[in-house]
Amino acid sequence: MKLFKKALRKPATSMPLQTTEAAPLPKTVTPQQAAPVTLAKDTPLRVILFIGHHKVGSTSLQDYLSRNAVALSGAGILYPYVDFEGLAHFTARANGHDPSPESLPINVREPHNALAFRMLAAEQGGTVPAYHRRLPALPQMFNAMKQQIRFSQPHTVILAAEVFANFNAVSPKLIQNLATQFPNADFTLVATLRRIDEYIASWQGQRLKFGHKLEPLRETGLDSYLKGIHFNYRLMVEGWIKALPEANVILRDYAQVRAAGGSVVDFITQTGLDLPEGLAPERRENDSFHRAVYEIARQGNQQLPAAKAGVLRRCLREKTAELQLPSSHDIELFGAKNRARMLEKFRPIDRYLGEVMGRSEFFADLEQVPDCAPLAELDAYQKALAQICATPKWCDDQGVTEFLAQL
Repeated sequence: MKLFKKALRKPATSMPLQTTEAAPLPKTVTPQQAAPVTLAKDTPLRVILFIGHHKVGSTSLQDYLSRNAVALSGAGILYPYVDFEGLAHFTARANGHDPSPESLPINVREPHNALAFRMLAAEQGGTVPAYHRRLPALPQMFNAMKQQIRFSQPHTVILAAEVFANFNAVSPKLIQNLATQFPNADFTLVATLRRIDEYIASWQGQRLKFGHKLEPLRETGLDSYLKGIHFNYRLMVEGWIKALPEANVILRDYAQVRAAGGSVVDFITQTGLDLPEGLAPERRENDSFHRAVYEIARQGNQQLPAAKAGVLRRCLREKTAELQLPSSHDIELFGAKNRARMLEKFRPIDRYLGEVMGRSEFFADLEQVPDCAPLAELDAYQKALAQICATPKWCDDQGVTEFLAQL
């Protein structure tokens, strides 16, 4: 295993951040105008695999790479698509159209999540989530990537999918199957990891957004995470490191990623990518629920019919910002006992991650995990609920309004 120590070629400070409007793509870098990208016969294709984790800015990274895919391709960096929608979108952009000025279709923004889900479904005999619609069969998805490499002749290919985080836990064969699609490639493996209490708190909110029926983290909800990739980061990354022993391995603490300017800037800096000028800026994607409304969403998912629970979640996404609430990070979700359990169980995992990166520990602030936030979740929940119930027509659904009134 080779740890990544490559010199940086582009300063992170040149990347614009947190912008809601995309800047126009540069006229100087288009597939028609860019110089052909050619590789020497003895130069291996570089394949960068971003494997997660969830809730570390992965959606913003995918959005950035997809919105800039045409310009990147002209510079020899391929963010390949795996279905007709993605390829059609790429073609439209290459011809000067902007088919999705607002939010990108999910198969366009996250083609490699779609690929990962298709691979998992094939391995487990399951199905792909319904929000990834009309996907081709797995061999066609692989062939689509190969043909883009064949005709674009990139020097670098980027696959970015937090769903890759599931591969080792399901079957290490999935990793090998993906790697064999790129024979003789030079792999760079990238993963961003959050301190465990912050990660589980954020992932709990994401699952509530999905409509999952969960127990609260302050009670038994933590237990469901302890044996899987959402707690055991070693289970997530070790299979990749073993399957790709010659890969450059970049494991990043999410706190460092944020300090560096965010997921896009940090990814570019750590991988040493040399990008063309004038790319569309990063946009914030996949905002989380405020922790003060976790309990409202949780009870809605538990008690309401699925359609009504979906209406409640929509209202929470759209209108929580109007409420006067404390900072999410000031709200305690776990309690002292569960925090102590987390630290005890996570220490061996942290030591492993540190060893991978050549140091004694990975998270410098791990010993802060037992520190409770000042405001109990149920107190914050009552503050949020009181404001919601006092706001006329807060939700446009009478059934949801009546449900909130009886909480």
